[in-house]
Amino acid sequence: MSARDEKPTQPLEQLHYATLLDWGTKLGFVVLVVAFAAYVTGLLPAFIPHEQLPEVWGLPLDAYLARTGAPTGWDWVGLVTKGDYASIAGIALLSACSLPCLLVIVPDYWRRGERGLATIAALIALVLLFAASGLLVAGH
Repeated sequence: MSARDEKPTQPLEQLHYATLLDWGTKLGFVVLVVAFAAYVTGLLPAFIPHEQLPEVWGLPLDAYLARTGAPTGWDWVGLVTKGDYASIAGIALLSACSLPCLLVIVPDYWRRGERGLATIAALIALVLLFAASGLLVAGH
């Protein structure tokens, strides 16, 4: 067998990252599709009734929030049983997929003696957590 015929081996951290990313994206996609189907079929009631949507879509944010009582920040989590907010759970899962992937590779790098890469992965995870926390709020 020549060197060209041999399959390259993947480093452990790449396998861990890829496996978690694969599972996370599949889970997020399923939640997104099921939640959207439950919303459009009426299986889950909407927070903002369908017939009200054309009236509020074009409103400025302040007017939209005042008219609908829609939550801001992480307050949407309390409305996850409403069809229009259940889909956001799928989006949140998809957007959070990289966090567990990063956290699982930190020990892999550390055990292999690659302290710099472990530190970078941990710092990226901290930045993601900080950004998702809602502590960073841009003004209008």
